[in-house]
Amino acid sequence: MKYEIEIENFEPKDIFECGQCFRWNIENNESYTGVFHKYVLNVEKQGNKIIFNGNCDNFEIIENYFDLKRDYKNIIKKLEVVDNNLKNSISYGKGIRILNQDLWETIISFIISANNNIPRIKGIIERISKAYGQKIEFDGKDYYSFPTAKELSKASVEDLRKLGLGFRDIRVFETTNAIVTGKIKLDELYKVPTNEARERLLELSGVGPKVADCILLFSDLKRFDVFPIDVWVRRVMNELYIHNPDENKVSKKEIQRIADEKFGALQGIAQQYLFYWKREA
Repeated sequence: MKYEIEIENFEPKDIFECGQCFRWNIENNESYTGVFHKYVLNVEKQGNKIIFNGNCDNFEIIENYFDLKRDYKNIIKKLEVVDNNLKNSISYGKGIRILNQDLWETIISFIISANNNIPRIKGIIERISKAYGQKIEFDGKDYYSFPTAKELSKASVEDLRKLGLGFRDIRVFETTNAIVTGKIKLDELYKVPTNEARERLLELSGVGPKVADCILLFSDLKRFDVFPIDVWVRRVMNELYIHNPDENKVSKKEIQRIADEKFGALQGIAQQYLFYWKREA
């Protein structure tokens, strides 16, 4: 099915290259093709139009995944008056939209992301999907859905090691087991405040504070009141606000205080603009 829409603040490159997702790849014509849920989709921008072409016959699913009903124009209006630093970063990445990704897939993806680079993360997720997900045929090619917790629970630690997970193999195995056995009930995370959801995520093997915040922000839990802090975020926050000659001495507590004071309930979106701007520009 093909859908064409006109929408502001939507740039495929900004969305798919800002570090929030790992299953979207650029094509020769600068469109992106990716897999989400059980669907394959190609996303292309032509002028003011966004063209979605794939095997999904319900536009509401696409609309929800890309958070198209959210008024990013209004969000930008609120954030760009904070200061010139944020204004500059927004003008660089104004096409970012934070996706509503499947919670389970986001948990495993960000456990895999720990101390890892994006090409390697993408490769591992692709191999996991091919080994344990469902095959989807689209446009003459084979794609694979991300496996459910039940499907992935068939993998032993040794199986995961063979897929190149390295030290993350035991963590993915233990977290999968915790979810399949109901030790952690993912459905409950949607109903509790952000701090409680974070505490429950931290019970999962391989989930530390940064990974927990990435899950809260980038999954369909959609918590904009978190500020994931990694090396790039520490760097940009130090350069712009803290000015410590040794950025390694900048504490997460100090960064978090500034994020709370300056960006408030929209700090997750502010983080994406700052992160993307610093890493790309």
